[in-house]
Amino acid sequence: MLYVLLAACCSVLVSVLLKLARRHDIDVAQAVGWNYLAASVLCWFLFKPQFGSLIEPYAPKLSLLGLGVMLPTLFLVLAVSVRRGGIVLTDIAQRLSLLLSLLAAFLLFGETVSALKLAGLALGLLAVLGILWRPQVAGAAGGAVWPALLAVWAGFALIDVMLKQIAAAGTPFADSLQVSFGIAFVGMALWLGIRAALGRGRLTLRSALAGLLLGAVNFGNILFYVQAHRALSAQPAVVFATMNISVVVLGTLVGVFAFREPLSRLNRAGIALAILAIGLIALGRA
Repeated sequence: MLYVLLAACCSVLVSVLLKLARRHDIDVAQAVGWNYLAASVLCWFLFKPQFGSLIEPYAPKLSLLGLGVMLPTLFLVLAVSVRRGGIVLTDIAQRLSLLLSLLAAFLLFGETVSALKLAGLALGLLAVLGILWRPQVAGAAGGAVWPALLAVWAGFALIDVMLKQIAAAGTPFADSLQVSFGIAFVGMALWLGIRAALGRGRLTLRSALAGLLLGAVNFGNILFYVQAHRALSAQPAVVFATMNISVVVLGTLVGVFAFREPLSRLNRAGIALAILAIGLIALGRA
């Protein structure tokens, strides 16, 4: 379980770094770009991709390109969500994306339907309503919260579906990660270069260093989660449930106690329902 807890800590730490970015004068877009350079280098040395599968005619090239575009886009959305909605609700929205992934698994990948999965899905949807309810925020600021949370919710589910499609095509996990990280870095580098040339964002060493740290933490989340599945290969449902529940709990503790993020009664009820939903879905997959 140590690997699961380390993965959960890295996941929450990503949100913390994004939360602190503006406070320390860090350009989030630059940090996201450099993050993918760090992730690419770490993936190359630790997962040792071979790339042989990518020259096969069945290689899912369009899905890999889509993943490379979606990853940095969603990272920027995640930063907006953390800034507007806070760490607690953003991390829960991210983890509840498994509801849409589960629907996609039923409809696209032929996963079997069970009573536990359906119960988890129903409770999870109620949890989503609970976490989106922000009565304590009024006016334009309040209205800006839920679109960002919904974008995180849907975006992570879309990435999960893409990863499933790539895996179904037989592409090794290391190969798909390396290629998508590389595409993400090149795309962000081009955009940041054009932006800098137009005088709309000066490249800074501070943002670059913050991005490399962000990339190390982001990759640590992936590495430890993979290691957890390897260590508990006979208990994937346990890893799945423990990881998601740990992120919800840790994110809540950090958001509430470190950043004083306000939660309404409905938000707290949504958190409880989210944990219960994750548990039921995990039991349904066991």
